[in-house]
Amino acid sequence: MAEQRSWLGRRVETALVKGLTRAYSHVRVNPEKFLWQLRVAYRVPISGYHGVFSLDVGELDQVADEIIRSGMKLAAVEGAGFGLGGIMTIVPDLGILSAITMRTIQKLSLIYGFEFNTDEEIAELWIAAASAAGVDISRELIEKEVVNKFVPKVIQRIAAKASGEVVEKWAGRMIPLASSAIGAGLNYWFVKAWGARAKTHFRDRHLLLRERSRRAIEDGHLELPAASD
Repeated sequence: MAEQRSWLGRRVETALVKGLTRAYSHVRVNPEKFLWQLRVAYRVPISGYHGVFSLDVGELDQVADEIIRSGMKLAAVEGAGFGLGGIMTIVPDLGILSAITMRTIQKLSLIYGFEFNTDEEIAELWIAAASAAGVDISRELIEKEVVNKFVPKVIQRIAAKASGEVVEKWAGRMIPLASSAIGAGLNYWFVKAWGARAKTHFRDRHLLLRERSRRAIEDGHLELPAASD
């Protein structure tokens, strides 16, 4: 069993690296389209992401929770389908699951007012992904590396950390017949857990910036933009 888990662990880590790398290169949320979605589907009264800093945090939390639930449901459906193939479909399953998870994290980033247009913002996005996986990224690593070298290193660390946690739960997919239900449940849990951690990361940063802005306003150095600006 130990040898089997070791083999599975290597496959899981490889699958996560490939899936997260593809998510970084090809599967990105379009901020402009998502802004439109926030305004129309979620009725968030903003014209730009800076506007979220003038809204009630509880309102942002509700939208964030809905986004996480949407990702959980999508991941569950995907996991049920690939789960029919048992352990042999774990690589494509984790590839798609990585994309769903990263898109969820990107949306959470935008909900709390953090875009990812610059290298620094992209680095911050992956710090959040690492935080969601339980990996602590040193600020020194960011300062020493350009983003194209920084991100692959973060992905490798995320995959190494997450693979152990995943194997403990994904091993149930070796069970015939039950693998579809197990796959759905595990994918649902994966996005739920990572989404909650990422939400906490962005929410804490959001509140920190609010506090800094409040102090700056009190000192007469800054005027906070209105939600409708």
